Amino acid sequence: CEMEPHVQRPLPEDCQTTLNQVASYELHASDAYLSMACYYNEEMGIPPFARFFREQADMKREHAKQFLRYLRKYEGIVCLPVIKRPDIDNWGSSIQALEAAVQLENMLSKALQNLKILVCEKSETHLSGFVEEVLDKQVKNIEYLEYHLVYQKELEELVQQEGLFMKPSEQSDEK
Repeated sequence: CEMEPHVQRPLPEDCQTTLNQVASYELHASDAYLSMACYYNEEMGIPPFARFFREQADMKREHAKQFLRYLRKYEGIVCLPVIKRPDIDNWGSSIQALEAAVQLENMLSKALQNLKILVCEKSETHLSGFVEEVLDKQVKNIEYLEYHLVYQKELEELVQQEGLFMKPSEQSDEK
């Protein structure tokens, strides 16, 4: 992406559309993370990544706001496309929640990559820096989630192999 001096002008229509899509994905991910974070409670046990879910709900919402502010600053129209909510309201096992989170992050990464390509083509240098920053966070989020996903799967295998008994609250999650 070449750095050219930026003159404040209205955003091209395709940039506006893509910014709206990315903001919508960010809000979608925020809602899903909030749902995941609120699913866990003291009785069922709060896994270490539940805090990450809460933090990501806030972070994704803040990213959406920043993208929308940028859109408005450059005379863009806010028109967020609707993204279907996940069909899951009961996140079941930790593995299910982590798999859904990885899928969300990958979907968001793809949307951000598309935005990055577009803003480079359109020389929207002010936006490209922010998109790069958000993409860097995406990589870290995916690595974090994949690490915990592998750990949870190994833990479940160990429990099954060793014939260890799960707590009653964990057994109810498996149903």
